[in-house]
Amino acid sequence: MTSRLHHFLSGSAYQQYVYGYPHKTAYRAFETPKPLGEVWAPERSGARFLYVHIPFCEMRCGFCNLFTTVNPVETVVERFLTQLEVEARETASAIGGSTYTRAAIGGGTPTYLTAKQLERVIGLMRDTMGLEAAPLSVELSPSTVTAEKLEVLSDATRLSLGVQSFVEAEVAAVKRPQSNVEVMRTLDLLRAKSKAHLNVDLIYGMEGQTEASFIGSLETALRWRPEELYLYPLYVRPLTFLGKRAASWDDHRLSLYRAGRDWLMGHGYQQRSMRVFQRRDVVELQLPEYHAEDDGMVGLGVGARSYTKAVHYAHDWAVEPRAVRSIIDDYLARPAASFRSAHSGFELNVEEQQRRWVVLTLFGDGVSDAAFSLRFGVAWSEALPWLSSLVEEGLATWSDGWLRLTPRGLELSDTLGSWLFSEAVEARMRAWEAK
Repeated sequence: MTSRLHHFLSGSAYQQYVYGYPHKTAYRAFETPKPLGEVWAPERSGARFLYVHIPFCEMRCGFCNLFTTVNPVETVVERFLTQLEVEARETASAIGGSTYTRAAIGGGTPTYLTAKQLERVIGLMRDTMGLEAAPLSVELSPSTVTAEKLEVLSDATRLSLGVQSFVEAEVAAVKRPQSNVEVMRTLDLLRAKSKAHLNVDLIYGMEGQTEASFIGSLETALRWRPEELYLYPLYVRPLTFLGKRAASWDDHRLSLYRAGRDWLMGHGYQQRSMRVFQRRDVVELQLPEYHAEDDGMVGLGVGARSYTKAVHYAHDWAVEPRAVRSIIDDYLARPAASFRSAHSGFELNVEEQQRRWVVLTLFGDGVSDAAFSLRFGVAWSEALPWLSSLVEEGLATWSDGWLRLTPRGLELSDTLGSWLFSEAVEARMRAWEAK
């Protein structure tokens, strides 16, 4: 595995955005549908994540490969919400009683919906799925936020605003027409009307962006003292606008990352992962127990994914606009009973579960040998001995029962994440046909 690690390290520092495992391009149709009652039966019911995906946006950014469609006719949105309620009823009935200790609404752009439509989504999460006082995170875009919608989202504990840059020429270069006046109005509104923790998303690596302009965007963001900032490297993805042209700017992205990291750490923020920076004086929310590497996620809405320890499943996924619309049409036409089974996904054997566990822990707090052993009945050094090459290469340290990334390892998180993928997952990903 050391030679394999060297192979990955010799390539791009930005090979793919790794935030989970296995990647959705490794999913395939199951030979026979899997009843959700059987899929969820082995799982702990008292600590689950509820996720709702809203596949609509007012525009499609040039870097975006999320499952979304732009400005659908209103009848499609209403039909989607009606079908979402059907899916929720069937899912809740199939998986039985659940306690949700985390919840999120993502997309797409959830605030593309009207206030009344957002009320319907919140209502099905509470009344149908049984969501109670769990922390709720919601994704926002500047042009879709209103005081009325924030009133509907008054119980949200975290609101995440996709700004990307405060330099209008930079966001224009990635096909995101955006006015700073509108962005700043939205930030003022969020701070005036919401008590939720604020996250601001920024991107580095855009055309024309310099270290000075990137730091300038960070300085501007800090006017509103966000509890979190997420710094995302710009990725060129297949079938997106930017993915249709070739570019190589690894050194530039890495220099921007380091400049932004160092500047934030010198201005009151601590680094929690390659992307996440949290204000040091923030009082941590007293959250109910949830461990992403062990506890399940129930996803609703076309474009959502669901996770148990042994089975991941999802609706179909695409990027190309016509393919997205076709998948949404198929979702709208599905009979209610079809939502009681998983039709496409990935089954994880023990080794795949161990790899996923490492992917979800290594790039944050680190891998706890005690926790790994408790979960799998074996030390990571026995189950995945090749992980020790991270220490040999100076990318991680091993101390007091913890495997933790060094600053160099942390900045190479996406490279190391790809290295952790199994050959079986890689083969499926290579065979996946982009659409």
